Amino acid sequence: MLAFHRPLAAQTPDPWRITAEKIDPANYYGVTVANGMLGIVSAPVPFQVKNVVLAGAYDQYGRGRVSNFLNSFNLLNMYLEVDGHRLGAQDARNFHQQLDMQRAALTTTFDYADKATISYTTYALRHLPYTVLLDVSIRARKDVALTAASVMEAPDALREVQNYYNEIDRPHTTLSLLTSSAKSPTGKLLLCASTSFLFEEPHGQEPRIIHEMWDNNMHLMKFSRALKAGQTYAYAVAGSSITSAHHPDPLNEAERLTIFARLEGRKRLLEFHEKDWQRLWQSDIQITGDAQAQQDVHSMLYHLYSFSRAGTDYSPSPMGLSGLGYNGHVFWDTDVWMFPVLAVLQPEIAKSLVEYRFNRLELARRNAFAHGYKGAMYPWESADTGVEETPVWALSGPFEHHISACVALAAWQYYCVTQDKEWLREKGWPILSATADFWASRVERNGPGHYDIKNVVAADEWAENVDNNAFTNAAARVNLQNATAAARLLGLRPTPDWQHVAQNIPLLRMPDGVTQEHATYRGQGIKQADVNLLAYPLGVITDPAQIRKDLVYYETRVPNEGTPAMTQAIFALLYARLGDGAKAQHFFQDAYQPNLLPPFRVIAETKGGTNPYFATGAGGVLQAVLMGFGGLDITPSGITQRKTTLPTGWQSVKITGVGVQRKTYSVSR
Repeated sequence: MLAFHRPLAAQTPDPWRITAEKIDPANYYGVTVANGMLGIVSAPVPFQVKNVVLAGAYDQYGRGRVSNFLNSFNLLNMYLEVDGHRLGAQDARNFHQQLDMQRAALTTTFDYADKATISYTTYALRHLPYTVLLDVSIRARKDVALTAASVMEAPDALREVQNYYNEIDRPHTTLSLLTSSAKSPTGKLLLCASTSFLFEEPHGQEPRIIHEMWDNNMHLMKFSRALKAGQTYAYAVAGSSITSAHHPDPLNEAERLTIFARLEGRKRLLEFHEKDWQRLWQSDIQITGDAQAQQDVHSMLYHLYSFSRAGTDYSPSPMGLSGLGYNGHVFWDTDVWMFPVLAVLQPEIAKSLVEYRFNRLELARRNAFAHGYKGAMYPWESADTGVEETPVWALSGPFEHHISACVALAAWQYYCVTQDKEWLREKGWPILSATADFWASRVERNGPGHYDIKNVVAADEWAENVDNNAFTNAAARVNLQNATAAARLLGLRPTPDWQHVAQNIPLLRMPDGVTQEHATYRGQGIKQADVNLLAYPLGVITDPAQIRKDLVYYETRVPNEGTPAMTQAIFALLYARLGDGAKAQHFFQDAYQPNLLPPFRVIAETKGGTNPYFATGAGGVLQAVLMGFGGLDITPSGITQRKTTLPTGWQSVKITGVGVQRKTYSVSR
């Protein structure tokens, strides 16, 4: 049984464990247990999960006539009956949940009357991308009769559900498999899931499994056990979920993977899972002087690590694997906000994010062709195929062109971190050169210094169909310069026009010298950082006086509500680099604390918002810590450290496992 330490409100926050004690089901935002492929979202009800999401599984349904993330089978729903009474939310006393971020484990404990104490832990197994484990322990306080069921339930959007139950006899065990398959809404995909019980009793003493078919969308398998007072009984459920987007034969593969987990056994499954997470946490951020910030930073790292995975070509959406937010689409959120954190701390995971873009380069070329441009024009919203997936009513689809420069920036940063010229030649160069060709064709050549980029949606998305947006122009300039640098590194001849165009793309100024967001900008409120991104991450503005001038101006243009979390993170990062610890502390806290939701302090997109988990915001805040307070810089010669300032109250920051050489960097007061 897991021993829970129930901290008083005044106690120091645990750096690795977030405990939810006062759970209000009406005000509950679940935490996600994920392994970069499969995400399980918690629920405030015993033995229930809210939903199960698989990376890469999309179909058209719902809003916008575009591809959407699909909920997979809810393969970890269960029920438990004690003395014939099925336990529900009303029966759970002392109901607590605790996320152990070191082990990526969510444990729920509760008491049922004076009869039993129940604990169960949910895992998305890190070493098995399609497999989950629910580990259950029941301590009887009185003599009780238990019935436990594993329930397989199909989400409403799926159709043509087929249910299967098999028992496979082996000399030392019987394998019971509860399996379902269904088609996605248009029939494009076949989704499959399978579960099996794991018992600790020797063969012959395992309980008898009974299968029940309820309806087409739900069936279950169950067993019964009698316990004596004081006895503890443990069992587990292992399950796998996979689709035809991941494997050509998902039905058989789901059962094979479940059998594999069943015969590996609970002990080995958890041993390999925990070893993989230990390896991930070798890249860590350690803070002294602010215990709450330490816990929150670990939560942000935990989510970025959970939402992404090495060895794939998947890239996380703004909400990662926490549900169906933003339809599971991939935006600049990944390339600009999450990617740099992973590039610095987990280069192998970051490689998957760039692989996603490389494998969809041909579709970006077709997109440029359709709009009358050369090179590659990446879609604003991307899903499985790489075509534009922005709903038609959103103008960002045809006009938010800076995404192409953001993709190129991530490709260049991956090279900078790894110094891998072979990768640059094979994968990075095609992206950099094609996007540079796009910008050379995209500009309108109106004379020296006036190679204008007109009619775009700015990074500040409240500015629609504007000319010469600061971020778009500067990002295009950086894209062209990095493509030129990549050509020279590879011994290739860069297109001379790239540098010529870069030198003639204008960056506008207002009469007082503040960088102007776009040609018709007159001081109105902004949705998110735009001009300030020219200092970081673009590095186009380097003069400290100009950086400060732009900060002082634009920090007053961001409303208190309705804006995403990344803006204040950039302000914190830049003020740290400018040596202003008080401002850095203010904007660090403002970047996420007003966005936190109960009971796990998960981040919503906006202050007062209710759509967690906003991985984009987590990426922005983590960059404030790594590149702001930690002083790390991604440069053409690798990762370096610059002079910086800690936020007021912080004593030190130690960053371990940085880059391919796994270096350690520290900043102390």
